[in-house]
Amino acid sequence: MASQTVFHKRLEMRSPTRQRVMGIIFILFALFIWGFFARSVTTDQVASFGLAPGGVASQLPPWQVPALATLYGLAVVTAILGGIQLARGFERWTNWVLSIVVAFFVFSFLVWATAGKSLNLAGLISTTLSKAVPITLGALSGILCERAGVVNIAIEGMMLSGAMMGALVGSLTKDLWLGLLSAIIVGALMALILAVLSIKYKTDQIIAGTVINIFATGLTSYISAKFMQTYEVLNNPGLFAPWAIPGLAEIPFIGPILFNNNLFTYALFIFLIVLHVGLFYTVWGLRVRSVGEHPKAADTLGIDVIKTRYTSVILGGMMAGFAGAYFTLGSVGRFDEVMTAGRGFIGLAAMIFGNWTPFGSFGAGLLFGFADSLASRLAILQIKIPSQFLLMAPYIATMIVLAGVIGRSRAPAADGEAYEKE
Repeated sequence: MASQTVFHKRLEMRSPTRQRVMGIIFILFALFIWGFFARSVTTDQVASFGLAPGGVASQLPPWQVPALATLYGLAVVTAILGGIQLARGFERWTNWVLSIVVAFFVFSFLVWATAGKSLNLAGLISTTLSKAVPITLGALSGILCERAGVVNIAIEGMMLSGAMMGALVGSLTKDLWLGLLSAIIVGALMALILAVLSIKYKTDQIIAGTVINIFATGLTSYISAKFMQTYEVLNNPGLFAPWAIPGLAEIPFIGPILFNNNLFTYALFIFLIVLHVGLFYTVWGLRVRSVGEHPKAADTLGIDVIKTRYTSVILGGMMAGFAGAYFTLGSVGRFDEVMTAGRGFIGLAAMIFGNWTPFGSFGAGLLFGFADSLASRLAILQIKIPSQFLLMAPYIATMIVLAGVIGRSRAPAADGEAYEKE
């Protein structure tokens, strides 16, 4: 009780400062919308947004909005929200209001970029979702490991190994399911190495993960250059085809986006629900979280800390292997060297951004996926903004989160600490 009282006092002391900072941020967003976006748009320009993904017949006409009036309206509403935040705050709803303000800012950017042009909004959202899949799966892998107290820097290496093994076995057997299974198994084996090094031998977990990443990068690059790029038969596994859910896929706008996807997207939604319920509403989840927060206390209550950590890390490796298979069996249809391109590390950032929760990590994954997708779309629209600046946006947002502007992001208390059974 005493610790809770101290926590609430600290929260109350920090609240006025946070209230002012958030109010200023809201007003700065409003000023930017008015001063940069609106002032460069003319009254006769209209922003047109397509409402069906590419290759799908649209059941709705394009959504057209008057660019200047929309930007002025969004600027005014954002400024009002900032004024309210400065005056009295939104208390527990501040983060939700921040989400709304950010959504207003992003939409303002899209209206400004599309003024006098046309942008396929449904295609942008669909691409955002597909790009968020491997990032979120990587984040879920990290959650499984770190909730049990083991830092998993090796997600990138596990994903890369899974991608290569999925392509190789899928090509040799001509069976996509066997390729997927092999990717999951190799991810589990990589995770077992991490678990043995970190849990049994108490090696520094960051160093152990880095070693696995280096090993996976070298091994997959060698096999790819020596065999898979030379013999095409070893690098042609095929792809899991999209499957439209009858009835739901015909819903205008959201139907083709959510209900016409391949195995990996549907599996992601299932994993999100299962992992959320498992971690926060089951005895298993309580044990995993207790091991990650206070392993000694968990041990005194009869929880096998070592076994729990081994299980969680191996499950995390299986998730990372599944994520890696997305690249070769769900997206590209072949393996190329270092094709994961840092998605495992971005998944770790999404995990931190999402405060070590499945749905929070999914939201962060969507943010990273949106920035990636938007960069390519704006290149088509010939917007004179370097794509590198757009790709910086989610990382800047991550730093803001870690700085505590929108709330404290707290890792499990025993995360990264080796446990010595007494």
